[in-house]
Amino acid sequence: MNTSPSAALPLPPSPAPLFINRKPLIAALLLWLAGAVYLLQTTGWRQGALWLVGGLMGVTLYHAAFGFTQAWRMFVSDRRGAGLRAQMIMLALGVMLFFPVLAQGSLWGQHVHGLVAPAGVSVLLGAFLFGLGMQLGGGCASGTLFAVGAGNTRMLVTLLFFIIGGVLGTYTYGWWSHLPALPPISLVKALGVPEALAANLVVFALIGWLTLALEKRRHGHVLTTTTGTSRPVSLLRGPWPLIAGGVGLVLLNFANLALVGHPWGITSAFALWGAKALQSLGMDVAGWQFWLPHQAALAAPISRDATSITDIGIMVGALAAASAAGKFDPLWKVPARSLAGAVAGGLLLGLGSRMAYGCNIGAYFSGILSGSVHGWLWLLAAFVGSIAGVRLRPLFGLAVEKTPAPSHC
Repeated sequence: MNTSPSAALPLPPSPAPLFINRKPLIAALLLWLAGAVYLLQTTGWRQGALWLVGGLMGVTLYHAAFGFTQAWRMFVSDRRGAGLRAQMIMLALGVMLFFPVLAQGSLWGQHVHGLVAPAGVSVLLGAFLFGLGMQLGGGCASGTLFAVGAGNTRMLVTLLFFIIGGVLGTYTYGWWSHLPALPPISLVKALGVPEALAANLVVFALIGWLTLALEKRRHGHVLTTTTGTSRPVSLLRGPWPLIAGGVGLVLLNFANLALVGHPWGITSAFALWGAKALQSLGMDVAGWQFWLPHQAALAAPISRDATSITDIGIMVGALAAASAAGKFDPLWKVPARSLAGAVAGGLLLGLGSRMAYGCNIGAYFSGILSGSVHGWLWLLAAFVGSIAGVRLRPLFGLAVEKTPAPSHC
C-alpha cells in the first residue's frame, strides 16, 4: 500500500489551455505590417510610424478595457468610480507632459500646437448630445473603434451612423458655428505653465476624491480590482490594469504630438470619410461652408490624413488584441431595440462631436491636455448628457450595471 503524501492528495486541476484566434491574429499582424510598409513607401516615415502608433492605441484600449462610456455609466448608476479615477490619473500625467512642450511650441524639431477651440453654446449642446449618444450607441469615439476592431457587430452600426452624423454636423456648420461663444482660450498661454498645471491638478484631485467619497458612501468600501477579471495579467493577452492603460494612452498621445504636431483626435476622420463617400456619388460637398478651408483634405487620399491613419490602426490593433486574448467572436444577431439604440446613438455621436469641436479624445482628453477651456466645458456637458443616456438605455433594451443588493438569506 502506498502511503506517501502525494498519493493521498488529489492532483490539482490542469489549467485551461490558452486559446488564441490564430487566423484573425495572423491577418491583423500582416495587415499592421503591410500598412506600415505601404505608408512608409508612399507617404513617408511619419505616416508609417503613426500607423504603428494607432495599432498600439487599439491594443491598449482593448487590453485595458479603457472606455469612457462604461466608466461614466458605472459612476452614474452605481457610484463605482474606478474608471473615472483612472481618467483623472491619465489627465494628470498628461498635463505634466504636454503643458511644457506646448508652451515651448516645438518637440524634437517639430512645430507643435494644442487642440484649442471656442468655448460656447455649440460645445454645450454638442457635448450633451455626444454624452447621450455614447450611452445609447454603446461607446465613445475610441470605444467604438476598438469595439469594431474586436468584432462587436452592433458597433459597426454605431460607427456607420457616427459617420452619417458627422456629415450632418458639417452640413449644419453654418448654423452652430455662429452660436454665442468665447474665443479659443488656452490656459497654458493665459496663466502660464506652473499656474495652469496647479489649477488642473487640483481639479483632477477633487474629482478623484469625490468619486472615492461617493463610492464609499454608497457601498461602504472602494473597489480595488483594476482588471475586472480573475485571469492573470499578461502583456500580450491582457487584461491590463486601468492605470497601465491610462499611462499607455498618454505616451501614445505624446507620440501622436511628436509625429504630426498636434494631440490625438478621432472624429474629424469620420466626417471626412462620409464627405468623400458623398463626393463619389456626385454631391458637391466641397462647396459646404465647413469644407471650404479643407479642400486639400477632401482631394487627398485617406492615406494622407493623419487622423484616418490612427483610426484605422486602432481597429487593426484591437483585432490583434482580441484575437490574442481568444475573444474575437463576432455575433451577427442584434435585437431590434438594441439596433435602434445604435442608430440613434451613432447619429448623436457624429453630430455632437462636430458641434463640440471634438469627442472624448479630441475635446476631452486632448483638449484638456492642450489647456483648452472648451475641454472642461465639454466634460461637464457630456457628463450631463451621459446621465440622460443612462436613464434612456432600458428603453432600447440596454443594460445598466448595478451592484446587486446584499442577500440576508
